Amino acid sequence: MTRTMDEKILTEVGTNEWQVVVFLLGNQYFAINVDKTREILRWSGVRDIPQTHPAMKGITTIRGEVIPLIDLRTYLGITPGVELDDAKLIVAEFNKMKLGFVVDGVDRIYRINSDELDATLTGTFLGENSLYVIKREGRNILLLDYERIMQMVNPGFADQFKVDDGISFDSLGALGNLDEYKILVAEDSPLIRKLIQDVLVSGGFRNLEVVEHGKAAWDRLIEDGDDFDILLTDIEMPKMDGLTLTRRVKEDKKLSRIPVVVFSSVMAEDIKRKAQSVGADAQIIKPEMTNLLENVIELLGKTPKAARSLAS
Repeated sequence: MTRTMDEKILTEVGTNEWQVVVFLLGNQYFAINVDKTREILRWSGVRDIPQTHPAMKGITTIRGEVIPLIDLRTYLGITPGVELDDAKLIVAEFNKMKLGFVVDGVDRIYRINSDELDATLTGTFLGENSLYVIKREGRNILLLDYERIMQMVNPGFADQFKVDDGISFDSLGALGNLDEYKILVAEDSPLIRKLIQDVLVSGGFRNLEVVEHGKAAWDRLIEDGDDFDILLTDIEMPKMDGLTLTRRVKEDKKLSRIPVVVFSSVMAEDIKRKAQSVGADAQIIKPEMTNLLENVIELLGKTPKAARSLAS
């Protein structure tokens, strides 16, 4: 069986709704965002790669492209429910990389709301690989931190989240004292939060506030006395997703002046159009950290700090 993702359920942008593909590992259900998923295939064999992580099954060729295969059952220590020849392959694309996840089977696509993502057990009972629990039809479905899994299987992945050596940002000097600029970051992945912080600090920005989801960012933005100069937001987050957060900021008379950079692991054309439609000032795909820093500097430079202070 080959299944493309043409059967996606249409969702209205900025309404906190998105979609996940639910799949099975052993007797546990897991999920991955539809926007990360390209197609679902039957197992078609693999070519071994020596000296790799045990979960790295090897490489295969799909439609002329060579892609790595990660067995999520091996990575998570789950006893397979089916033999490898009967397994399914979820072909995913994010962080500018295409790869295949080996799973026991694929269930269906769910339309969910960001409010349904329960993070209360994250980092404790769920461990570091699971971000959220989605409760549906008597099931507890786990949404994994796929960026973390990629880094653990391929440690070189984190090197992509670094600013290019030798890059100089001439326009930084025009901004004056960088400590005067207050940056708000909304990102649910602990790994990506740390990498974004490191990059901004390396660029000279130290006045940062980092929150775990869009609702927390919105609450900080509307608090009296807080005056953020720019917002960086992921899209896929609990409680309030990044597109809903961006729409609210741009529709608010007081907050609409704040530049918003949407920074996501998925930036397909439909996602770009959605980000533009809610008023995002820039859309950047992870791991383009040099591009992220360049856009932060450019957007802050369009309205000098002194002018923003007078306007407020």
